[in-house]
Amino acid sequence: MPQLPRRQASIWMISVLASTLFGTIAHADTYPSKPIKFVVPFTAGSATDAVGRTIAQAMGDAMGQTVTVENKAGANGILGAEAVKAAPADGYTFLVTTSTTQAANVSLYKKLPYDPVKDFTPIGKIGETGFILMVKTEFPAKDLKEFIAYGKANPGKLAFGHGSSGSLVSAAMISQMAGLQTINVPYKSIPPALTDLLGGQIQFAFADVGNAVSQMNGGRLRGLGVTTAKRASKAPQVPPIGDVVKDYAVGAWFGLMAPAGLPADVHKKATSTLMAVLAKPEVREKIQAAGIDLDVEDSAQLAKTIDAEIKKWAVWVKAANITPE
Repeated sequence: MPQLPRRQASIWMISVLASTLFGTIAHADTYPSKPIKFVVPFTAGSATDAVGRTIAQAMGDAMGQTVTVENKAGANGILGAEAVKAAPADGYTFLVTTSTTQAANVSLYKKLPYDPVKDFTPIGKIGETGFILMVKTEFPAKDLKEFIAYGKANPGKLAFGHGSSGSLVSAAMISQMAGLQTINVPYKSIPPALTDLLGGQIQFAFADVGNAVSQMNGGRLRGLGVTTAKRASKAPQVPPIGDVVKDYAVGAWFGLMAPAGLPADVHKKATSTLMAVLAKPEVREKIQAAGIDLDVEDSAQLAKTIDAEIKKWAVWVKAANITPE
């Protein structure tokens, strides 16, 4: 290629830089220019789904685009996480993430098909929830102490259903720490586990606070204890399990992620839009109504949280004596 005269080379370089700059500005100004998809790695009716649909509606309104929700449940959230990992990093596919996909799975599986840190771009944290130990109203135990006594008197006769890392670790941990022999029954999400609990196929399950309160209000299930150190604001009548089982505590969180390599301008707009909608009273009320306590963090804070949560869940999985699959 022939050398350009110095003046022509300078003009050429300036034009390239200007084109790049204006292209970036134009991209920032026009994004989003088509519908956006939120992938929820659990079934409709789950806490993650409730959070995802609320945020999808609010962010869609704020950005002037339709945000659709796709439930891609299975393998403890792995299928949904894989789908987002493989999607183009263009700001049109996001993962409504949880501590399951972004932290707990690291310790629950010997080998994950994705890296929760390297394969995703954090957008922001939304909130947290605990889980409530649920039994049918006719179950012989009326409180947690009676439940533990019943379990010890009937080894191997208590089967629990789980549909997320939180519900699995919650049940496995109380089994381990209280000395109970229980049977583990996996589901794609928590709602189908509760359906089988109502049907008598299993004897107990840990449900996120939102789903648990709905069932308790229906009068067919009873809550015996909440996994968090403090009582849940939406279920103040349910005491912490830690009041009976020393040092017991489990909690889950929700956030929004994108594939790795998201353009800086899109990343900035997505995060600022999420932060803006989470400041709106009507959005906060909907999230809290689903049993989620708001705990908002921006993308940089969420990145630090994920690092800390991976370590925390490793401790919990070990305490629950769960062997990685």
